[in-house]
Amino acid sequence: QVQLVESGGGLVQAGGSLRLSCAASGRSFSNFYMAWFRQAPGTEREFVARIDWSSGSTYYADSVEGRFTISGDNVKETVYLQMTKLNPEDTAVYYCAAGVARSSNWLLYTYWGQGTQVTVSS
Repeated sequence: QVQLVESGGGLVQAGGSLRLSCAASGRSFSNFYMAWFRQAPGTEREFVARIDWSSGSTYYADSVEGRFTISGDNVKETVYLQMTKLNPEDTAVYYCAAGVARSSNWLLYTYWGQGTQVTVSS
């Protein structure tokens, strides 16, 4: 059974940092792109960052470029999202996803985690 399990969300003050983790299991993801998306209430699911599991290349949304870092540990089969300089606009449920297309479109991702809440207070 394929699973993506996120952890690390929580409440943080503006300017603070959090690190999210996504543990993948159930199949090989070596040829997949792993991504983080987020969704705030009443809004569309938004692309945050993507990593090519095999090459390590990364790509970020403009809104998080320079503040967030996505990384992967092939041995642990875990993807991380280090978030710094957080602001209230970053408040959302953050989802880990896996797909074979190099895309920022959430519809093209096959596997999803359950989500973890990140709340940034002002």
